Amino acid sequence: MLNTFLIILAVLALLSIVFEEVTHLNKAKTTLFFGCISWVALFMAAGDPTNEKIVAHQLNENLLEIATLWLFLMSTMTFVAYLNAKGMIQIMVQKLFPQKVSVRMLMIQVALFALVLSAFCDNVTATLVSLGLLTTFKLDKQMRRRMAVLIIFAVNSGGVALITGDVTTLMIFLGGHVHMSELLMLFIPSAVSVILLATLFSLKAEGVVSTTPIKHTYQTVDVLIAIVFFCTIIMTMLLNILFGIPPVLTFLTGLSIMFLIGHTTHSNKEELKILEYIRQVEYDTLLFFLGILLLVGMLKEIGTLDMLTEAYTMFNPNISNFFTGIGSALIDNVPLTAALLKANPVLNTPEWLGLTYSVGVGGSLLIIGSASGIVAMSKVKELTFVSYLKYVPALFLCYSVGYAITLFLAYRLFD
Repeated sequence: MLNTFLIILAVLALLSIVFEEVTHLNKAKTTLFFGCISWVALFMAAGDPTNEKIVAHQLNENLLEIATLWLFLMSTMTFVAYLNAKGMIQIMVQKLFPQKVSVRMLMIQVALFALVLSAFCDNVTATLVSLGLLTTFKLDKQMRRRMAVLIIFAVNSGGVALITGDVTTLMIFLGGHVHMSELLMLFIPSAVSVILLATLFSLKAEGVVSTTPIKHTYQTVDVLIAIVFFCTIIMTMLLNILFGIPPVLTFLTGLSIMFLIGHTTHSNKEELKILEYIRQVEYDTLLFFLGILLLVGMLKEIGTLDMLTEAYTMFNPNISNFFTGIGSALIDNVPLTAALLKANPVLNTPEWLGLTYSVGVGGSLLIIGSASGIVAMSKVKELTFVSYLKYVPALFLCYSVGYAITLFLAYRLFD
C-alpha cells in the first residue's frame, strides 16, 4: 500500500513537469512538494526507531549527493549571473560576429557560438544569449524560426562535453562513471552533428544581413572576474584529471576568489558587492533538481528502480541508450538520468559516453524535451510545438549521426 502511494506521488510529479505549460504550476515547486511528502511518508511508515534510523541514513546519503550538485551549480550560475549582468557576454558576442554577414555564414557561426557557449554556461543562459544575438540581425520569420531550432540543438549538444554545460553530464560524472578527459571526446560528435544541421538549414538560405553595434561599458574588475571564471573551468578539469580533486571544490575556490576581488575592489565610491549576485541565480532550477533527486532517491529505496534496470538491460546497452535519448524528448532528462544512475546498470566506458550524449542531445527532438526548447518557445513567437515538428526529421538525422560517431570514437579510444 505504501509503495503504491509513493509511486502515485512520483507519477503526479512527472505529470506536473510535462503539463507545466498547461497548469501554469511551477515544476520546481510541485516536484519539491512531492519529493518532501514522499520521504515524510517513508518516515511515518518506518514503525520503530531501528527502521527510522535506516530511513534517516538513506535520506542523508541522498542529501549528500544533492548538496554536491547544488553547490556546483550555484557556483557556476553565480559567475554567469555576474558576467551577464555586466554585459561581458554581450561584449564577447559583438567582438566575435561581423556587422555584415551572409545568412548562410551567420547560421553556421550562430550554431558554433551556441555550441561552445553552452559548454561553459547552463542551457538556459546559453539559449537566452544566443537568441539575444538573433535580435541584433534583421531576419524574416522563417529564418528566425530555423535559427531558433538550430540554437536549441546546438545548446543541448554543446553541454554534453563539459560538466559545466549540462546537468545530466555532471550527474553521470559525479557518479564516477566517466572521467573528465573522456567527456571531452564528446565535443567531436557534438560539433559534427551541429555543423551538419547548420549545413542542412542553410541550403536554401540566401542574402546578407547586418547588425547595429550596441555600446557596453565595463570595468577592469569585470574583465578580472571573467578571467577568474575561465581559469576556474580550466583548473577544474586539470586538477580533477591530475589529482582527482572534486569539481565542486575547485569551483567553490574560484567563487571565493570572486568574492575576495569584490571585497577589495571599489567602484563608483562604493564597495562592489559581488556576493549579491547569488540572488540572481535561478533558484527554481536548483529547487527542481532537489525535488527530482528526492523522488528518485525514494524510488530507489522502495525497489521500483529495479524494474527500470530490467527493462534497460533487456536490450544491448547501445540500443537502450539510443532510445533513452529519444525518450528524453518526452520525459525530462534530469529525472530520467537520475533514475538510471540510481538503478546502477553495468555499463562500460563507451556505453556510459553513449548515454551521456543521448540524454543530453535527445531532448532536442521535441521542443518540450529540454529547458532550451521551452525558453526558445517563450521568446520566439514564430516557434510553436507544431511548427517545430517539421524540423524533427533533420534533428533526428543529426542526433543519430552524433550518436553513431560517439560510439565509434568511444570504442576506438576507451574500450
